[in-house]
Amino acid sequence: MSLELAPVEPRFVGFRLLFAKPTTIAALLVVLCFITVALLAPVIAPYDPLAQSYLRINQYPSMEHWLGTDQFGRDVLSRLLYGARNSLIFGLISPTLAAVVGTTLGVMAGYFGGWMDRVISRVIDLLLAFPELLLAIMISAALGGGFWNVVMVIAIAFVPGFARVARSSTLAVRQEPYIEASVAVGLGTGKIILRHVLPNISAPIVVLSTLWVASAIRLEASLSFLGLGTQPPNPSWGNIIRDGLGNIFGSPWPIIGAGFAITVVVLAFNVLGDALRDLLDPDTAG
Repeated sequence: MSLELAPVEPRFVGFRLLFAKPTTIAALLVVLCFITVALLAPVIAPYDPLAQSYLRINQYPSMEHWLGTDQFGRDVLSRLLYGARNSLIFGLISPTLAAVVGTTLGVMAGYFGGWMDRVISRVIDLLLAFPELLLAIMISAALGGGFWNVVMVIAIAFVPGFARVARSSTLAVRQEPYIEASVAVGLGTGKIILRHVLPNISAPIVVLSTLWVASAIRLEASLSFLGLGTQPPNPSWGNIIRDGLGNIFGSPWPIIGAGFAITVVVLAFNVLGDALRDLLDPDTAG
């Protein structure tokens, strides 16, 4: 009597492949820890991140202040915890907005073609001519600081990449027989795009979104470091490093703490993005 093994469902196979590497599991744990810290910062932060004390200026790490204090006597650990909230918000909202706008433009250009494709492609090429950071600095300098301004700045910087990927994927999907069949049976353009085009180009968009969460966190930190992002005294990893740079000999802990946080979180999101790309597009796997 032979025993036959039950087939493994595809979603479990994908889950197993996604977390087959220890580095991917470690990256997931870091991301989950980062999200938990950002959401629970008001609960777990030992001090008010804005509270100043001239009696506690430039203190070294101790049981009272685990990462010491800065030149204004503010607890460095509390500021890092609250700074994680800004990084999480900008890291999620900005790429999401960029994905929506960029995918819409890319699908319109790839599906309809003609003058619409030429106009959108020229605008995208113009934006791609500038590096992301330089483009963000230019737009931020024009719009100024503020929460929604920074969100829009980062989103605009990422729109060209999403549009380019969506356009190229739409051009490939548009040639498929099921698209021609849908047109032949009289299915509307909107339904074709929603039912057939978007689901088939979603994989590269999802992967790109995951990778650019890390880029958004890095970009927001860069803008805040330059004084164009989150404005003091509100804490952000970027402006924590900027404040600590002028007081590096008095208290190096803000630079060490914020720099380490940015490095670990960005690396974790990049590792997850690479694993997700290999899962959704096996041809790119090494």
